[in-house]
Amino acid sequence: MYTRQLFVKNGIFLAAIAGVFAACQQGNNKTAAKTGSDSSVQTAGAAGAASQKLAYVDIDSLEAHYNYFKEKKAELDRKKEGAQNDIVGRERQLQNELYTLQQRAPTMTQQEGQAAEAGLQKKAQQHEQYKQNLIAQLQTQEAQFNEDLQKRLNETIKKYNADKRYAFIFSYREGASNILYKDEAYDITAEVIKELNAEVPKK
Repeated sequence: MYTRQLFVKNGIFLAAIAGVFAACQQGNNKTAAKTGSDSSVQTAGAAGAASQKLAYVDIDSLEAHYNYFKEKKAELDRKKEGAQNDIVGRERQLQNELYTLQQRAPTMTQQEGQAAEAGLQKKAQQHEQYKQNLIAQLQTQEAQFNEDLQKRLNETIKKYNADKRYAFIFSYREGASNILYKDEAYDITAEVIKELNAEVPKK
């Protein structure tokens, strides 16, 4: 159905979330290489070169456990479903009026038929404008949430990484990532989710 294609989209915040966890380059790259139990330290390659600390965040897990994301996504989904039902109901009403007009047409004069047809066309145009306005309103709300979500994630990652000093924090999603292999020793998803959920969302 056309309206369902417009309103129902899987992974609605994927791009906003995945983009947030792109490379977080730290200004100071002169820190001496660490040794010992820090499994996220990666040797740069050349002997004596500064080490790089790498980590990744699993986006699927983050979406499943970040409370603010889940609440807002559910809220947007409810609005989309309500808008879809509203549009379907209005279109069904127009179809019923068209059917009634077709049934009455043989008994109507040409003038009456033209007037009825013009009235129905006007209603259809009004409905189309209403639908477009409703879609635009939902798209605006979605864009605002994406922007808000990205800002929250950026701030949380920056705060989290202040003392961690990871050179790069990558995003990972099963089946939709350029990363071909991941070592779970470098997974900081749980820590990032904890930081996100600890933040009190501002209304």
